[in-house]
Formats: sequence, structure tokens, C-alpha cells
Amino acid sequence: MTNRITTPFGFRTTTAEVAKGIDLSGKRVIVTGGASGIGVETARALASIGAEVTFAVRDTEAAARVAADITATTQNKAVYVAKLDLVDRASIKEFVAAWKGPLHILVNNAGVMACPEQHTPEGWELQFATNHLGHFALTLGLHHALAAAGNARIVVVSSSAHMLSPVIFDDIHFAFRRYDPWLAYGQSKTANMLFAVGASSHWRGDGITANSLNPGAIATNLQRHVGGKMVTPPERRKTCEQGAATSVLLATSPLLEGIGGRYFSDCNEAEPVTSRPADSSGVAHYALDPDNAERLWEISLRSLA
Repeated sequence: MTNRITTPFGFRTTTAEVAKGIDLSGKRVIVTGGASGIGVETARALASIGAEVTFAVRDTEAAARVAADITATTQNKAVYVAKLDLVDRASIKEFVAAWKGPLHILVNNAGVMACPEQHTPEGWELQFATNHLGHFALTLGLHHALAAAGNARIVVVSSSAHMLSPVIFDDIHFAFRRYDPWLAYGQSKTANMLFAVGASSHWRGDGITANSLNPGAIATNLQRHVGGKMVTPPERRKTCEQGAATSVLLATSPLLEGIGGRYFSDCNEAEPVTSRPADSSGVAHYALDPDNAERLWEISLRSLA
């Protein structure tokens, strides 16, 4: 393995600790799905160190309240809200068309988890469509803005649930397999990681890097489809400030300059494992495999075409 990136941070580290001493003045950031959960604290931390932050969200009213709160707590007035629905291709196009100028950091944070079986009008399974294809289309549309920044970073929120399933290329959308909400979620989170590998490979020449992360177990409205209950024992749970810390690390740390295609957990690069540990720590080989990443990239392009 290439030199594994380690930091002095860990499981209990907060966004404030990671962001300390970093200045993002003049940098522009987009956070998808930032109106709740770890997206709020990711945006707050980046705004607190000078970044211009735009929330890209479905619920613009909720996001406007969050933006006002962040401005009040950080004294940063450059916190904006824009409409974005990741399963609506017209909405993605509108968002992209409205964005002007460079984009330094894109945090692909929005997601759905373990929802009942649903398909988009295109026939795409909803979790794959939201968590991967929507973000793929958005990032592709913003490629010019990321390239214009010169050394842009893409931060992709994945999950230890990637260990539940690789991307099943022959039946991504459950046309043949019996639908299982957790397998669908796991597959979409693996796709997130492969996208970071693919983007880093395809766009290296533009100075763009992408890395993925596991935020950990945080009680948010992501649990709404699983009865709102956390199965993770209390000692393994994080606050939103702790859960967002790894996102902030990937967005800001000098250690990540020019580094892409890697997966982090608890603010450190995860170690590869050959089978799923009881605590789902580490990273599965298939989720960072460059051949899988290239195959997913091509399939995603064809889907959007």
C-alpha cells in the first residue's frame, strides 16, 4: 500500500479541532444535503474559517434557517442556499447552470439510507440514483468550476456499510435480485468510494482530487427508514461535530494536498481488510479498485447519456 495517511486526530475529534489554524478565506464551497445532520456541522466549520459556503438542498426553507444560524455563530455572511434535487436531472442542470466562477471544495454529503424499494422515472434504484448517480451528474456538471480552482477537492461521504455489498454491475438496479434495503445502501456507498477513485484518476491533470470517508454512527434523520433507532452501541456513536470531522479534514488538511482516491475513517486513512470485521472497520478492496472505478465511471456516463 502507498504511504497511509495518519493524523493526530481520532474517533472523538470534533470539526473545531480539525479546522483549527486553517484559513479558507477566498475559497468557495458547496455542501449537498447540508440542511441537517453532519452537513450542518461540516458547513459551519468551513464557514468558521472563512469559506463562502453554499448549501445545495431540496428543503431550501430548512437550509435558510441553518444558514442564518451559521452566519450568527461564525459572523460569516457568505452562507447561501440553492435548490438541488439529486434525483431530478433538470434540477441538477439548473443548479450547475446557475453556478458561476471557481469551486474549491465540493462536499457530496447528501444521502438516503435503507429506504423501501423505489425507482426513479429512468428505472434507477433510488439509493443508487441519489447517493451515486445524482452526485456523479452534479460533479460532472461542476467539473469546469472545479478545474478553474486549480487545486479543488471533492469530499465524498460514504460509510462502513460499503462492506455490505460491492457494486453488482450485472444488476445494479435490482431488476433480478430480490430488493434488500441494506444491500442497496451498501452498494451505493461502495459506488461513492469508487467515484472518488475515478474522479481522482480522470481529473488529476486538472488538479482535482477526491477522497471518501466514513463519518461513523450519528443519530440524524438518515435513520428515518429504519424506525429512527440506532443499533450502534452508545460508546460507538458520535455527535454531529465528531461525525463531520473527517469531512472537514478531507476538505482542509494540508496532508491531503494532491492526494486522491483514498478512504478515511475517524480522521485517518482506513486500513485494507480481506473480510468484514465485526466492527466494520477498515476498507474493502473492491471499493477502491481502479478497474471497478473505471467500469462504474463508464456505466454512469452511459446512464446519464
